[in-house]
Amino acid sequence: MKKNDIINLEVTALTSEGSGVGRHEGMAVFVPKTAVGDVIEARIVKVLKNYAYGIIERIVTPSPDRINNDCPAFGKCGGCVYRHITYTAELAAKAQTVRDAFERIGGLSPEFLSICGSEQTERYRNKLQMPLAKPDSGEIVSGFFSERTHRIVPVDDCKLQPMIFSRIVEFVKQGCKKLKISIYNEQAHEGVLRHVYLRRGHASGELCVVLVVKRKVPEFKRLAAELSRNFPEIKAVVLNVNPDKTNVILGERETVLCGNANIVDSMCGISVEIAPKSFYQVNTPQAEKLYSQAAEFAEPYRKTLLDLYCGIGTIGLSMAAQADRVIGAEIVPEAVENARQNAQRNGFSNAEFICADASEAAAELAERGLKPDVILLDPPRKGCDEQTLSACVKMNPERIVMISCNPATAARDCKFLSENGYSVEKVRAFDLFPRTRHVESVVLISRKKSTSI
Repeated sequence: MKKNDIINLEVTALTSEGSGVGRHEGMAVFVPKTAVGDVIEARIVKVLKNYAYGIIERIVTPSPDRINNDCPAFGKCGGCVYRHITYTAELAAKAQTVRDAFERIGGLSPEFLSICGSEQTERYRNKLQMPLAKPDSGEIVSGFFSERTHRIVPVDDCKLQPMIFSRIVEFVKQGCKKLKISIYNEQAHEGVLRHVYLRRGHASGELCVVLVVKRKVPEFKRLAAELSRNFPEIKAVVLNVNPDKTNVILGERETVLCGNANIVDSMCGISVEIAPKSFYQVNTPQAEKLYSQAAEFAEPYRKTLLDLYCGIGTIGLSMAAQADRVIGAEIVPEAVENARQNAQRNGFSNAEFICADASEAAAELAERGLKPDVILLDPPRKGCDEQTLSACVKMNPERIVMISCNPATAARDCKFLSENGYSVEKVRAFDLFPRTRHVESVVLISRKKSTSI
């Protein structure tokens, strides 16, 4: 097999990245935008030692899972990978991704509960980060970066975002044109406006608009006033200054142009305040189901809970009414302040929050002799480091409940725990990001009966 060969291929599985895979002459061939059951002619675009990559040349026999894609940016913007198959097929693929990670990477055999699908598969996101660009000649472009590039694919209306987000972005673009606010050019490191960053409370409908800029210019105050006047849902317009030549979206300095930067929402029956930089799950109804499963695994009644990577405190506070004590740790200062305010707002006097890296907080608490009954872990995609996991083991809780957005690192971390006195008992996948490759999981990890520390 060599580049530009056209081969016949039957797609037999989907990878965790969303590509179809089949075998030709014993070699695995990966083809994006295919479905299990497709019989295709594929053009080979890259050949490596043990596998190859291809693109669809012609669909000979379509899979019964196939549906018509309804987004012109599909396959270009680096977002959705499953707009061409049924949601049932997508859920099956995601459930298999989680199972494969735990069995193959972790070498584990927990009980796999059925995946929890999302009732809403479109317009579900409560957060948008959209870069802007302006070609040398032409109108301002907004959209998303093409996968593995910094080339913006124009997207006027992303079907995963509420329609009001698209209207606000368009208003900002027209406002920049009217007020002569320049658009940032990444290559030249020139211009002013870099990103439009939006957050919305699912229950409250409150909106915060963050304009990410290279530098402040006075015209932004006028733009903020016009945004607030035209969109009554907007509770704040914030200027975030990022002067660096970097891939990081948000800078360190913020100025509130109007309103209050923190929006209020409801999560699991508790009122929460959310700062622009604070982590908050993007699919609120699904997050509530996720946290409900975590509580079922944690059995928090009259127990001490340690909530590592706690963000604004939503997971721990969702269990605080049943628990004796909740201690949260989070590295982002704004999120810690939100967590403290959220505990006070909801009348929880049994919750406290520490501003520290999860590994440092876990090690410090272990040294202080804290003996939590349950540890809640909700790490970023890179997972937990060994220092954090070792400190958790040292505290010897009855159970650990892990929420993960990356099955591979979750399986790796659970393998470590299984080798250090714990048993990985149950795993349930949750789809918080329909049509994308991402999948969450909740894991119940219990202390082995024979463990003595």
